[in-house]
Amino acid sequence: HVQLVESGGGSVQTGGSLRLSCAASGYHHSAYCLAWFRQAPGKAGEGVAGIGTNGVATTTDSVKGRFTISRNAATNMVYLQMNSLRSEDTALYYCTTITPNLVLKDFGYWGQGTQVTVS
Repeated sequence: HVQLVESGGGSVQTGGSLRLSCAASGYHHSAYCLAWFRQAPGKAGEGVAGIGTNGVATTTDSVKGRFTISRNAATNMVYLQMNSLRSEDTALYYCTTITPNLVLKDFGYWGQGTQVTVS
């Protein structure tokens, strides 16, 4: 079965950086793309970034130029490098699967989440 395990969250000051990691297993790489989703208290959840098996990536407008998604195909790890962090980036970040069309919706499988706090 599909397993997604996140790590790398924590607390950081405004303007700082964090890198989230996600270890994915239990599926054929062509079945899904991998993505990051975040949920902040009292706010609607948001698809942050996604990446396909060919390395093509997409990011939501609110993080463009600050967040970069990448993957290591050999190890099936996905990363989210977050720079110039702002207080509004504070959220629980989930690794998730999306369909191969790389649209940040219709999320499938979920990890347990990792907290990012910016203050």
